[in-house]
Amino acid sequence: MLRWSLLAIIPVGPILHALGLPPIWVFLTGILGVGVLADWIRRATEQLARHTGAALGGLLSVSLGSLAELLLALFVLARGAVDVVHAQITGSIIGTSLLGLGLAVIAGGAGREHQTFKRERAGLLSSLLILVVIALLLPAVFDLTARQVVRAGHVAASEETLSLIVSAVLLLLYLGNLVYTLVTHRDVFAAGEPESAETAQAWPLWRCLAVLAATTAVAAWESDLISDALTDAARTLHLSATFLGVIVLALVGNVADLVSAIWFARQGRLGLVMSICIGSAIQVALVVAPLLVIISWLIGAPMTLVFKNPLDLFAIAGTAFIVNAITGDGETTWFEGVLLVGVYCLLGTAFFFA
Repeated sequence: MLRWSLLAIIPVGPILHALGLPPIWVFLTGILGVGVLADWIRRATEQLARHTGAALGGLLSVSLGSLAELLLALFVLARGAVDVVHAQITGSIIGTSLLGLGLAVIAGGAGREHQTFKRERAGLLSSLLILVVIALLLPAVFDLTARQVVRAGHVAASEETLSLIVSAVLLLLYLGNLVYTLVTHRDVFAAGEPESAETAQAWPLWRCLAVLAATTAVAAWESDLISDALTDAARTLHLSATFLGVIVLALVGNVADLVSAIWFARQGRLGLVMSICIGSAIQVALVVAPLLVIISWLIGAPMTLVFKNPLDLFAIAGTAFIVNAITGDGETTWFEGVLLVGVYCLLGTAFFFA
């Protein structure tokens, strides 16, 4: 089976690092290894969810879905590369919402006049995307305002304080979203959603826990190697570390979601595709980013939600705008997928030259 064969990629990065080979090879093989591990973390989480019931299982699935990405960002952050972490957050949002959703819509629309999905779920996801834009714009606007206030002689609060407050609010709002979709209105959002055929054969509980623990530990190890080789890899490839963060690192932790979205789109399950792609982007903004801010404060290397690069904010706002426009009518065609991928290519080009 292909999935089992891909496990051979995982030890390659650590082996090359131990042999003292150039960091570029450690970086490239490491990101492939983390991508494979992300898929196994997702599978183990889905299997664990079968032992916990629908509501708690859904909570586990969405909570642990970005674990590999969070680990990778933490190790990059520990080395002081805050701009790269910001770029990774931006890349995750535009990568899943534009590239992932676009490819899935193209794949699902091939041979079909159009595909439909539940507008209730898409409407909630669109509203959360708007929240993401507001939450990430606020610290940047505050930073600009504070600079002017400082010239006047005082400032009411620091960027770190505001970022911590915003992070706490975002986590609470995301928790409310989980309660709303998985508990109080579970029937509304679950109705008509087919079960994944991938979970037809259930794992025993001990296997779920063992796989989840092992893959998380190895993913942390690989992430450490990747973050250590990042600067040298960027220099060797003649690319900026920010570009690698937006394009490469951002897609590593989400590769399993992208493949799943394309697979489900071919089966005509576009509602599930929306939940995977847009839901993943929302989870990055409402969970991963706030957790990074809080953890960075605890370890003494504060990270704020102030995105210094205006391209980051433009990309996130533009993504929310086009996703809202395309998903508003409850149906998609293959050409709308082309539009999403085209916008992603334009943003990627801008980050490349910037």
